[in-house]
Amino acid sequence: MTLAETVGDDVLSTLPDHVSALVALPGEPGYERCTPWNVAAQVQPAAVVFATEPHHVAEAVRFAAGCGRRVTVQATGHGAIPIGPDAILVLTSAMTECVIDADVRIARVSAGVRWQQVIDAAAPYGLAPLCGSSTSVGVVGFLTGGGVGPLARSVGVSSDYVRSFDVVTGAGELLHVTPDEHADMFWGLRGGKATLGIVTAVEIELLPIPEFYGGAVYFDGDEAATVLRTWRDWCATLPENVNTSIALQHLPPLPGVPEPLAGRLTVAVRYAALDDFAEAATLLDPIRAAGTPVLDTVEVQPYAAIAAVHADPVDPMPVHEEQTLLRELTTDAVDILLAAAGPGSASVQTIVEVRMLGGAFARQAEHSSAFCHRNAAYAVTTIGVLAGPAAQLVPAQAGALGRALEPWSTGGLMPNFVPSADPARIARVYDEDTRHWLAALADRYDPDGVFRTGQVVRHPAPEQPEKSL
Repeated sequence: MTLAETVGDDVLSTLPDHVSALVALPGEPGYERCTPWNVAAQVQPAAVVFATEPHHVAEAVRFAAGCGRRVTVQATGHGAIPIGPDAILVLTSAMTECVIDADVRIARVSAGVRWQQVIDAAAPYGLAPLCGSSTSVGVVGFLTGGGVGPLARSVGVSSDYVRSFDVVTGAGELLHVTPDEHADMFWGLRGGKATLGIVTAVEIELLPIPEFYGGAVYFDGDEAATVLRTWRDWCATLPENVNTSIALQHLPPLPGVPEPLAGRLTVAVRYAALDDFAEAATLLDPIRAAGTPVLDTVEVQPYAAIAAVHADPVDPMPVHEEQTLLRELTTDAVDILLAAAGPGSASVQTIVEVRMLGGAFARQAEHSSAFCHRNAAYAVTTIGVLAGPAAQLVPAQAGALGRALEPWSTGGLMPNFVPSADPARIARVYDEDTRHWLAALADRYDPDGVFRTGQVVRHPAPEQPEKSL
């Protein structure tokens, strides 16, 4: 029996004596700051450590290892999963240092930084960090999940542009990780989420992308069938410099939602192109002609406006996600999507998105990583808000769509979508070899299992011997 099991909260009450950061226990002022962006996830840890420096993270990990507790990490909580009283939560949102070295096109970013901060810091130099569809999410969590952004077909997976990590291991040791130093961990941190440790800072390459041609073209939901079928055929003609997705969406009539889109079914064709903007405009003509747009935001835009392509929500909300990766998008699959989320479907999903992959996304970078499923051609993602009388229908309906698409599914999932601690879900995120190597590395860098909680890859825990009476 461990010391923690013997005296429980008595040991936990000494945490402030072992960590030089602020600490909040349940019921104390500040504890509520651990509420994640996805408020559907019940985050109620044994304690919250408000890290502002890397050594705060190391101190929390060493304390947990000494008393048999687990440690997990959160910056924004966009990909939050439930955290219970068996874990200490390290909150990194106050670690906000961001330094741009324009001469070598590198950004050094601390663990609590959100993408928009890096975008704004790099923009004066005509440089761009490869963010996701939402620029309000955390940089580190996005990159440790691989990172599939709105330009992924053109530039690849965002974590392929990581130069180094600073990370705290399960032993409380701070390591600087590069392709040459601790190369095995460098492989696993890009895609392995928090399996191997808590990242305190990352260095990323910036690309010379001052502008892009993009935004979204929106249509009335009555035109969903024509637009979706046109989009499916049109995708086969697109070059790599073009990125696109299509969303069947029921946006609520809330502040910030444009009036033509609020409170009804609409169809959004998202579009982001690099290089020749005149050619990009011509390539979009078949979509603009597929129906009568109710709103068209596609134009030449500064990279700092990249979030306008998907227009993801900023305010916290309770959401449920499902995802299916497809080998192909057939006419039958399109019919299933329309039946599930098109006109007359009674869909309770806020968004059902089909994102085209391929191109640079499908290619391995110079340094391989733990990010899998680059062979997927499309990603179907459902996002439903767990509020109101239809909340209980959201998960069942999303699951039904996933099952209906199984004939074309690769069986995989991406790390940053459908976050879960369910081992069966996590197994779908990685192929067998990757799961094996991530678990082996976790045993090496976290032998006491301090990080054995949440969305991590581990070998099954050894069975505890039965206690004699």
